[in-house]
Amino acid sequence: MRYSRFGKSGYNVSSLGFGAMNLPNVPLEQAREALNYALDHGINYIDTAAAYRNSEEIIGECISHRRDEYFLATKTGARDYETAKAEIERSLVRMKTDHVDLLQIHYVNYVSEFKKAMDIEGAYKAALEAQREGKVRFIGISGHRPDLLTKWIAKGQFDQILFHLNLAQPFALEELIPKATEMDLMKVAMKPLSGGFIQPVDRAIRYPYSQNVHVTISGMVSVKEVQENLDAQEQEVGTEERQELEQLAIELGQHDCRRCNYCSCPLEIAIPDVMISSKFREKFGLLPKGEGFFQRQKDRIVGCADHDPCKEKPICEEKCPYHLPMQSVIQKAASFY
Repeated sequence: MRYSRFGKSGYNVSSLGFGAMNLPNVPLEQAREALNYALDHGINYIDTAAAYRNSEEIIGECISHRRDEYFLATKTGARDYETAKAEIERSLVRMKTDHVDLLQIHYVNYVSEFKKAMDIEGAYKAALEAQREGKVRFIGISGHRPDLLTKWIAKGQFDQILFHLNLAQPFALEELIPKATEMDLMKVAMKPLSGGFIQPVDRAIRYPYSQNVHVTISGMVSVKEVQENLDAQEQEVGTEERQELEQLAIELGQHDCRRCNYCSCPLEIAIPDVMISSKFREKFGLLPKGEGFFQRQKDRIVGCADHDPCKEKPICEEKCPYHLPMQSVIQKAASFY
């Protein structure tokens, strides 16, 4: 395991972090085994959020007795002061701790959301108050718009930044990571498998591991998955391998989707998942979770071409800040059936 100084926190953090979002999907004892195995093998960053169902409660039940062994990060999705304050207090109770090391303003993708959260009566006020009271050590922000995140962290109000970084989404490398490095922020990359689509797993994990980030959060739910992720980071990435991974990321990132979710499909097609997996699917195929997604979305994807309101001008494309050709990618995906 590689360890590094975690930005301005000074903490010696592991390069692999445990993403706890999916723990509610498995039996409690399986979650307990995975979490404790991770701690036993050097992982010392645990990530969750108030919105991840009972993930925080699972952490409290399974590893609160080992609280001094890990850096604990959670998130509030609230934008106003009162709701954020209540979420912070509830998170502490759920995780059986008197403080979290990091509280992130969660999933901020719109300028309007950022302004509301940072308002005089916004969620940021609750975070600062909790910090003064010793309930929160550091404050961060997460989102899916690397261009906006770059501007927001430049204001100097955050200690940490959480962003996508995987073989199909290399966009944080352009401006966000350099800016965060310049400001000595804690840099945390998420979704190395893009939510369970990208394979092979070892190559997917090694890509963010090869970049200038402190921690890569991987969603793990079993001892086997923890082992698999640890194995992928066992050896450092050499120059030749790094260049190969970066070239592959350029190729697979040509879809240009940031998963900002500005698009809204009247058929409820999960457009970002289709966009992001499009190049990867053609070259490598998908993990079982990705294949399952396309089976569940079959009727919606097939129905895209015949949806009358979108025939002249697709609704999704009008809303996309990057002006991406989403309709053609969706209809191409239909051909796989």
